[in-house]
Amino acid sequence: MKKSIVLIACLACSLIAGAQAKKPTLMVMPSDAWCYQNGFTKEIPDGEGHTAQIADYDEALRTSMDLKLAIAKINDLMAERGFPLKDLEQQLKIIRQQTAEQNIVSSKAGNELAESPIDNLLRVAKADIIVELTWEVKEQGPKRTLSYILEGKDSYTGKSIGGSNGTSSPSFSADMTVLLEEAVVAHIDNFNNRLQNYFDDLFANGREVALDIRVFADNAAGIDLESEVGPDKEELSEVIDAWMAENTVQGRFTKLGSSENYVSYEQVRIPLYNAKGVAIDTEAFARQLRTYLRKEPFNIPVKVMNRGLGKCILVLGEK
Repeated sequence: MKKSIVLIACLACSLIAGAQAKKPTLMVMPSDAWCYQNGFTKEIPDGEGHTAQIADYDEALRTSMDLKLAIAKINDLMAERGFPLKDLEQQLKIIRQQTAEQNIVSSKAGNELAESPIDNLLRVAKADIIVELTWEVKEQGPKRTLSYILEGKDSYTGKSIGGSNGTSSPSFSADMTVLLEEAVVAHIDNFNNRLQNYFDDLFANGREVALDIRVFADNAAGIDLESEVGPDKEELSEVIDAWMAENTVQGRFTKLGSSENYVSYEQVRIPLYNAKGVAIDTEAFARQLRTYLRKEPFNIPVKVMNRGLGKCILVLGEK
């Protein structure tokens, strides 16, 4: 009898833990391919005197009712399975309300640190995973079929997590959303399992981000990354390396090229949450490093600049 009670209690605890398992926050958006095929693009300066063509989500949502219906349907299917969602249209409204103009900071050397509209969108939304949707309706005589592709991407790195695709049965009368639901439902649970497994790995091993350290030329502090700082007169780059090793998950990061004025870190594994359970993003992590360098014994002025959700630039020597 006691064994049965213990077993039931264990099962109950397991079910409660499973129900409380944290799920990734998703944002469903049209793929670049869908935007290009349907003429929803715009050109922006690329910072090098040229222009780059990017997806125009604002225009697509303003003029394509099919897109709004398709996103709403996928959102509904995800919400039914317990995934928290960020709505693309609402995030774009937030950006407009904040007058989402790029903040461009010029150093004395004339370097520009800019953020693209898409980087800005991802940073504001702060979804863990982006779900890109592509679909096409084909007519076969009086019948219609819908083929779709869903692709999950890490919003911090842009890396593909996994995909799902399928085609609905031919129909004489079903509308686009009915065909989409029919095509998606058969595969969505396997797709969601991939997203959840990926998020669980992030939870255990840290989120992957990137940090660049730069130095303003002729800065008032008179420092660069080879300056000897602190009581032990260590090179500043070595001080930053040591901080990274101590504050990343399992000390995991990759240091790329460096010089007296520049160092780049990639595959930087940061925890998803701090000790108080508050979510940590790249900016919050970068600000921790800024706080460390600003304090005694270093007293180094540092400016933090966003380059989207998954990358920050710390500029040393001036505020």
